[in-house]
Amino acid sequence: MRMALGLSYNGQAYSGWQSQPGGNTVQDRLEAALARFATQPVHTLCAGRTDAGVHGLMQVVHFDTPLDRAPFSWVRGTNTFLPPDIAVQWAQAVPQAFHARASATGRRYAYVLLQSSVRPSVDAGRVGWVFRPLDGAAMQQAAQCLLGEHDFTSFRASSCQSHTPVKTLRRIDISRRGLSGQPENELHGVAPCYWRFEFEGNAFLHHMIRNIMGSLVLVGQGIQPVGWMSEVLAARSRDAAAPTFSPDGLYFLGPQYDPAWGLPTRTAAYDWLP
Repeated sequence: MRMALGLSYNGQAYSGWQSQPGGNTVQDRLEAALARFATQPVHTLCAGRTDAGVHGLMQVVHFDTPLDRAPFSWVRGTNTFLPPDIAVQWAQAVPQAFHARASATGRRYAYVLLQSSVRPSVDAGRVGWVFRPLDGAAMQQAAQCLLGEHDFTSFRASSCQSHTPVKTLRRIDISRRGLSGQPENELHGVAPCYWRFEFEGNAFLHHMIRNIMGSLVLVGQGIQPVGWMSEVLAARSRDAAAPTFSPDGLYFLGPQYDPAWGLPTRTAAYDWLP
């Protein structure tokens, strides 16, 4: 039997998704919990690996097992052995042809950014932070040149293992939500608010979104002009772009699959995201 699981996790305490010798990754914790529930080793394959500190709202994995147990048993049983910051949200039997990574037609991410003269506190580790005001229109205009199929070498980490830097970005949405009751800061003139950046594409390079975020923030703060983003993309050089932005506010929203697979498209964890 091949099973698919959808899970959510807070990535602050972990060294990313992929299993490592130290065992402090989301995959290590999930597979340990599955092994205790199934009473035998379980190896999972995921839809998209996340870096240290990055969160997942609907990571999807699949694994093969000889056990025939009801989906709700996999959810409740596995969650019994998982730490509080990782939770299986759903389980479903799938055909052998399904592959969590290869069957995905696209992937979605969101970055949540706090704009405030004061650093995050209760949401520390769950949002990025800027203390200068951002120009949403400038960022949205700069992002337009990234849409479509391009060579994204300028936004690619040196450790990236992708076979090609050519990817297709289908959508970048930027929205702002003000914090009620918060006046303009008299010292810096910064109106506290959350910015939400959503990215949708066929696939992403290592650090690609965090590197794009760093560049968008420079444009939003007026440090670089709107047209600079096109120059960075055309340079095909990592040195041309901004430094890699913090992982704190990055969320893997999940993969996209053909509806014929019948898999959920979201989890309850979505409701937290600003």
